[in-house]
Amino acid sequence: QVQLVESGGGLVQAGGSLRLSCVASGFLYNWTFGRYVLRWYRQAPGKERELVASINDSGGITNYADSVKGRFTISRHNAQNTMILQMSRLKPEDTAVYYCNADIYWGQGTQVTVSS
Repeated sequence: QVQLVESGGGLVQAGGSLRLSCVASGFLYNWTFGRYVLRWYRQAPGKERELVASINDSGGITNYADSVKGRFTISRHNAQNTMILQMSRLKPEDTAVYYCNADIYWGQGTQVTVSS
């Protein structure tokens, strides 16, 4: 059974940084993870889930929501079935539950809270 597990969330002051990780397991073949486009989403209370960043299978193409461009960096390590979201210069409006996604698979989410 495929599982995605996020970690690294927490409480941080505005201007601070956090590093989110997403580790995948349960794929039938070792190379399966490396074939997926990976995405980070977030959902703030009372708001719809929004796409934050995506990265293609090789890691050579990344895309970001305008609200996080220049502050967040997405990366992946296919050999370790891992995806990272490095977040810096955090703002209170970045407060949300952050989810990793690979095709039909979702993690359980990790809470990020940024205090002003």
